[in-house]
Amino acid sequence: MVGANLKAETMKLMDKRSALETEMNVIIERLCQPGGPGLSGNLVDSEGFPRSDIDIPVVRAERHRLAELRNDHKEITEKIDENIQVLHSSRLATKDSGNDGVSNHQNSVSGNAVPSATSHNVVLRDSSSSMDVDMMASIPFAVVDEIADASPTAEDGLQLGDQLVKFGAVEYQVGQNLLQKLASEAQANQGHAVPVIVMRQGAPINLSLTPRVWPGRGLLGCSFRVL
Repeated sequence: MVGANLKAETMKLMDKRSALETEMNVIIERLCQPGGPGLSGNLVDSEGFPRSDIDIPVVRAERHRLAELRNDHKEITEKIDENIQVLHSSRLATKDSGNDGVSNHQNSVSGNAVPSATSHNVVLRDSSSSMDVDMMASIPFAVVDEIADASPTAEDGLQLGDQLVKFGAVEYQVGQNLLQKLASEAQANQGHAVPVIVMRQGAPINLSLTPRVWPGRGLLGCSFRVL
């Protein structure tokens, strides 16, 4: 029961995090549109006067709101990580107890031909633990927050706001430097297609990205923000 409640809580947190990400992506897209100020661009011109081509109060308000959303997102992600670690530990403990349950069940059958209740509980827990693994495997770990025009990622179909679930061999792992892993994976596969899974508007999308040299910076021409 505790595991089921914890799983339900984690799924609700994931839904809440997705709502935050949707709002964040809308703000990022507005700020980063052509001619926009970006996430940290100057609000004054070369002569030090306020830029006349943007609504400075609105930009400041959106940047402030984005900072608030990122803080909330970080807190929720940390709680999700904690819950997943508890679920993962519980799954490992269940495997150990499951082995004992099978032995007890076999002994009971050979002696009194009475099925062991423990063995039935183990089956149910194993089924739910498989769901835990599926949940962990489908967690987005980074979002695309900038894409350069004519870059490899732009040409290969990646879009602003896409959430990375898998990039080659890189996927969600608690406590890992995921940005460094993404950079290493891109370097290791320069000139070769990398299978990618992203969440786009709540639906999984399969892509193939080829890290390669182009006139701009890096092999991909985009930037990621870890969730």
